[in-house]
Amino acid sequence: MNAIEVNHVSKSYGQVKALDDVSFSVSKGEVFGLIGPDGAGKTTMFRILCSLLLPDRGLQIPSNATVDGFDVVRQIREVRCRVGYMPGKFSLYQDLTVQENLEFFATLFGTTVEAGYDSIRAIYSQIERFKDRKAGALSGGMKQKLALCCALVHSPSVLFLDEPTTGVDPVSRKEFWEMLLTLKERSITIVASTPYLDEVRCCERVAFLDRGQLRGIGTPDAILDEFRDIFNPPGIEKAETELQHTEQENVIEVEHLVKAFGTFHAVDDISFSVKRGEIFGFLGANGAGKTTAMHMLTGLNQPTSGTGTVCGFNIRTQHEQIKKHIGYMSQRFSLYEDLTVSENIRLFAGIYGMKSEEIRVKSEELLRRLQFTEHKDTLVKSLPLGWKQKLAFSVSIFHEPGVVFLDEPTGGVDPATRRQFWELIYDAARRGITVFVTTHYMDEAEYCDRISIMVDGKISALGTPDELKARFHQPDMDHVFTYLARQAKRSEK
Repeated sequence: MNAIEVNHVSKSYGQVKALDDVSFSVSKGEVFGLIGPDGAGKTTMFRILCSLLLPDRGLQIPSNATVDGFDVVRQIREVRCRVGYMPGKFSLYQDLTVQENLEFFATLFGTTVEAGYDSIRAIYSQIERFKDRKAGALSGGMKQKLALCCALVHSPSVLFLDEPTTGVDPVSRKEFWEMLLTLKERSITIVASTPYLDEVRCCERVAFLDRGQLRGIGTPDAILDEFRDIFNPPGIEKAETELQHTEQENVIEVEHLVKAFGTFHAVDDISFSVKRGEIFGFLGANGAGKTTAMHMLTGLNQPTSGTGTVCGFNIRTQHEQIKKHIGYMSQRFSLYEDLTVSENIRLFAGIYGMKSEEIRVKSEELLRRLQFTEHKDTLVKSLPLGWKQKLAFSVSIFHEPGVVFLDEPTGGVDPATRRQFWELIYDAARRGITVFVTTHYMDEAEYCDRISIMVDGKISALGTPDELKARFHQPDMDHVFTYLARQAKRSEK
């Protein structure tokens, strides 16, 4: 008997067909991938298989889905006892401690942490010393380990993971998948979605969903090759700007910047500069200090010591001026979900002090460029993730700032959409906008003009991608990042 059987399953939301007559099966103990672009129907399928969402009734063709032989509609209680689920968005309670989160999830399933400890021992032992820390204060990698423990504490036979490593650095992602593959040794069936191609290749088979339809199923290499236009689009050719960056003035200058929280130095004496129109990659593992440094540069936080300027304004004394001359896009979506596309554009343009006629002209131009004209009155919350990200970036530079700060802007976005996003970045850089970007996708690091890599609050490397690969004798930026990140000495803080 297969662990999962899906037969002619469909699901519609009004006129939108999220799933359209989908059928597949997953063997017991298999590591199975559910992949596809944004809006393909992956999350809807996960929720149906976890009995959280009812599929449409088959009027002409009988449809059903089973997990461990139990029907997801008629035997909900039995299904829920046998599945573990990590949804795409953070599934823990931020204000509860590590221990309290684990105890809460154990109680939901009528068990205890002690009874289920053997199921999570190998993973939980890595974070147990932080059991009294609130989940919201954990690094990305630690949050994922805790979420996995919470999904496993009741010893499920099937584990569903909806993009479990989005926003997690490459080293922590590798460690996470090493943990998953140990679960296979216990015959746990794993179904995972992921936008990372290295994680897709960790699966034994994958099903490719696109616009609600199953377009292919097979080995990762076979599916990635057959649909390479979606999963492996051609790289972006770098076009030189009118002036070489070496000839342009610095837009960001930082000298000996420090941010301390008590005795802990989140940012520990960093110095660097960034030129006008440069694409500057600011990399580091979760907890390395990237976001703290970015908050100081954007005027959201004050440094403990050191100096810095952004667009000519002092980060200590002129942070309000800095905010007027920069754009910012956070890793947590920064638009208003209950406003339409046009309303979001007008709102942010007004905040930036633009005049009504300028807003009208530039709004029409932006909608045409993004091919959003037909969707200008659509609520943002109903847009696919990739569309939201492109809109958020475009709004962040709508007022033509000197610098735009992008904090993991493409997290969870499929490769083809990420490529489109970077075309927007390149266009902004050609117009003289400096792009300061953090990312956990190492192929994106290759698109940057220069890169810094933070380790333990310090900048351990700074240079062009080619310079860094040559300096550390590594074949690509993924290997450079891993080599440096594994040298971190300070423990999780």
